[in-house]
Amino acid sequence: MATKAPTAALERPPARRHTSTRTLAVLGALLLLLTAIALSLAIGSRSLSLSTVVHALFNDDGSTASSVIWDVRVPRTLAGIAAGAALGVAGALIQALTRNPLADPGLLGINAGAATGVVLSITVLGLTSMWASVWFAMAGAVVAGLLVYSLASGGRGGATPERLALGGAVIAAVFTGIGQTLMLLDAQALDQLRFWSVGSLARADSQTLTTITPFVAIGLLLALSLVRPLNALALGDDAARALGAHLDRTRFLGLLAVTLLCGAATSAVGPLVFVGLAVPHMARMIAGADQRWTLPLSMLLAPALLLYADVLGRVVVRPDELDAGVVTAVIGAPVFIALVRHRRVVAG
Repeated sequence: MATKAPTAALERPPARRHTSTRTLAVLGALLLLLTAIALSLAIGSRSLSLSTVVHALFNDDGSTASSVIWDVRVPRTLAGIAAGAALGVAGALIQALTRNPLADPGLLGINAGAATGVVLSITVLGLTSMWASVWFAMAGAVVAGLLVYSLASGGRGGATPERLALGGAVIAAVFTGIGQTLMLLDAQALDQLRFWSVGSLARADSQTLTTITPFVAIGLLLALSLVRPLNALALGDDAARALGAHLDRTRFLGLLAVTLLCGAATSAVGPLVFVGLAVPHMARMIAGADQRWTLPLSMLLAPALLLYADVLGRVVVRPDELDAGVVTAVIGAPVFIALVRHRRVVAG
């Protein structure tokens, strides 16, 4: 017994250090996000000093700087935070639900459904307001999510990861085909949609934020409530059942959370690529596959990445702008390829 006590004592500190490393990672991600927020408020076609930004935030005196901050940059920054957090968590959820480390928010057809809803609102009904786009995108995302779950849950075994992925691929192809056909038949709608389809924060306003915030908040809370059953699912269906996880309920609630998050993000900023695919990988490389850490880290890293991309897009081609979706694709894809080539891909 005397020889075992020192051994046990020596085994405890590594666990504590592992938790400390994860806590530091969360704090570091929070610092990155706060820095991105400050840059997003200060940098644009007209750059402002941080002191001017702080003064405008706390003293809305009607000056040009205050108008730029409150009317343009605050809504744009908040939209980036909301959409980034939604896409990052949705990506982590999809990778966990399908047990596919290369899955992204487009795999389950949710983004395609949301985009098709926006296309329908413009081409069929002639509605071009952001309010209409948000609600029709949410409706399209919900319809796509219901169709995917219906396809996946039919037959024996219920909504398995393979069926979810296959059902999502089918629904994504159908909705993408519908949306592309409608746009090709309506040149005016195609012109209106070509900027949105790339992914941009430039159109975001206070009305957009008011509309999407409840959906994002509910989706994030629902996702965080599933961390334990998602960890059980990572062990396989049989092991998850043995641990008491309700597989069908977990997958349905997970798909519901993904639908709310992707629908809200896509309606506000367009179908952004890379963010929902790569950020969960970064989170798992930092903190491991435990969803208790992966989801919060994804919630912080994704909006930081999106805001940095948006800021970079404002300055590289001044006085014009590059859309955030273009920047994330250009700089994100090589980074992700490098991560996959040089590091082991950690499954959800």
